[in-house]
Amino acid sequence: MSSASGVNNGDGKEAALFEQRLSKIGEVRAALGQLSGKAALYCSDASIARYLVARNWEVKKATKMLKKTLKWRSEYKPDEIRWDEIANEAATGKIYRTDYFDKSGRSILVMRPGVQNTKKAKGQIRYLVYCMENAILNLPHDQSQMVWLIDFAGFSLSNISLHVTKLTADVLQGHYPERLGVAILYNAPKFFESFWKIASPILEPKTFNKVKFVYPDRPETNKIMEDLFNMEELESAFGGKNQATFNINDYAARMREDDIKMPLFWSPENSALASEPYVMVNKDMAQEGSSGLKSEETASEKREETDTESENREETESESERAEIDSVSGKREETVAVSDKREEKETESENGKAAVTSSNGVELTSLPGEGKGITPAD
Repeated sequence: MSSASGVNNGDGKEAALFEQRLSKIGEVRAALGQLSGKAALYCSDASIARYLVARNWEVKKATKMLKKTLKWRSEYKPDEIRWDEIANEAATGKIYRTDYFDKSGRSILVMRPGVQNTKKAKGQIRYLVYCMENAILNLPHDQSQMVWLIDFAGFSLSNISLHVTKLTADVLQGHYPERLGVAILYNAPKFFESFWKIASPILEPKTFNKVKFVYPDRPETNKIMEDLFNMEELESAFGGKNQATFNINDYAARMREDDIKMPLFWSPENSALASEPYVMVNKDMAQEGSSGLKSEETASEKREETDTESENREETESESERAEIDSVSGKREETVAVSDKREEKETESENGKAAVTSSNGVELTSLPGEGKGITPAD
């Protein structure tokens, strides 16, 4: 159910590499065994190649990764998520697909974490998956990647969640390899730098290198936007000339139309999906075994070992964050107990004078760090 595409204007060396990679795609396909239904549609040459690229063209590791995705897709059913299921997550426009593409024809997902409107990570990730499936649905036939355009307007410390960041990285890198072309972090606040130092190791090197910071007051970074986007189409919030803003009613209508298209996209009659060929582009010519790839695979494998734990935490705070809160709570309770005893002694010594209340003014409902780094703000 797949076909191959040759190297355009390639010399003998490129042709040999292309054939070698087609052979590896065949090895993965053989290791997967007989597939049927949506799994067969998913495993085109191009799709298998994306997993091989993510694992430096190592067949065993790519096969393991792809099998895991096939299992995830059969259980999570990302292509069956519909607008009415996740509409509440979309109300503020915290993630949406634009009605225009970048200069390379890639779908664009705008993300605005500053307008986060829900608390549960499970719902937030499901909406992200819905948006990614929709972005892929709308890709031109000659394009396979999307752009993330992240707007930090209104972003505050309360919007930071390492837990959701980890889940997002796991989904993107584990089940949508090579689908992200570039991620633009637009006008990130100064305090985000500290969080980035903690969060960036979560990203594999290939993903990390796709992240670009852009600041409106730095001409050298603004050129990134001019190179990537048609400034007439780009929204004014990102330095473009398009004054349009997110409208939930218009967007809902668009998504419902796409919901109708999705079953057709995954229909056995959609031979184009199953036969999407592997096309070797210039960036694929980089030598295999380049520096950083070993660490990338190690990081990914470590994440695979903790997947079950991550899934169990989807509806709650991460255990480390919760432990930190419990620890602080325990200390505060001890402080209150000590304060109470001290007040009793002071009261006795002063023969009925008013007890000192300042030591008793501990607000148990406002722990240090509570509401920060657990889930995004309301």
